[in-house]
Amino acid sequence: MQENIRRQEKLKLYRLIPVAHATDPNWDSAENQGEVIVRAFSAADARVTAAQAELDFTEIDAAPAEGNSTRDASAFRNERLYAVVEMLDQQGVAADGPRGVVDGVVSVSTIKPTQVS
Repeated sequence: MQENIRRQEKLKLYRLIPVAHATDPNWDSAENQGEVIVRAFSAADARVTAAQAELDFTEIDAAPAEGNSTRDASAFRNERLYAVVEMLDQQGVAADGPRGVVDGVVSVSTIKPTQVS
């Protein structure tokens, strides 16, 4: 039932903008990915959509520190680091298309080794 509701919702464009100063200590545990545009169902879903584009511990041969995924620790999900703004003016970006990152580069090097061999 919820899947049918999701299909009826229209995807919108959202801009995720870094808002924290470069010296903000919140950046110590997350990489600044710069500005990213995603196609998502809501502002909250835009954060999740951007986080899903990052590399996750479950996708590599490593054990996560918390739970089974590291997606919850993404900088995109931290409102102190990123603001989410709905793009009412499409600014040359196609509004139609699949849910996902539309513009900007999301690095897959967000997981850093803690030991050097």
